[in-house]
Amino acid sequence: MRELLIIGRGGQGAQTAGIQLAQAYYTGGLYVQTFATYGGARRGTPVSSSLRVDEDPIRLRCDIERADALLIFDETLMDPSVLARADKNTLIVVNSAKPASAFAHLGDYNISTIDGLEIATRTGMGKVVNSALLGAFIAKLGNLDLETLCKVIEETAPVKHQENVESCRDAYHQIQTKKAA
Repeated sequence: MRELLIIGRGGQGAQTAGIQLAQAYYTGGLYVQTFATYGGARRGTPVSSSLRVDEDPIRLRCDIERADALLIFDETLMDPSVLARADKNTLIVVNSAKPASAFAHLGDYNISTIDGLEIATRTGMGKVVNSALLGAFIAKLGNLDLETLCKVIEETAPVKHQENVESCRDAYHQIQTKKAA
């Protein structure tokens, strides 16, 4: 079983990303459990989306204490409370224009960065980064087909369906290019 956390701020699309990722895993034939926390339930406050994914039914019913992977929508959210849910083996993908080395001061973590805002702006999504971040996240996770996720995004995005898909693909390919280098 893999336990995944998506951390963002209200209004950034973290909840939508969690739902889309869960649906993509389910479409791919896996069992999924997802739940969200909304903090103060207003724009700008920290929110999270939690997912468990497995080939077998998931019976565990509690918060995720130690995640296998974190997707962080805003680098300012990388505080001790978030990092307490990670260890050196946890994959952490952060929306940031900075290189991963800029976060070395936080400790021994497996951090990758992607400039979701640059991708979203270039693909016509403005400041909406969730599709780009999902593309980068699955590229790093390596356990979900890009086409499955793109199909889910196209079917569920509230607006700009093709731009969302393009944003997802772009980020995915950027990460794949970094891996190959």
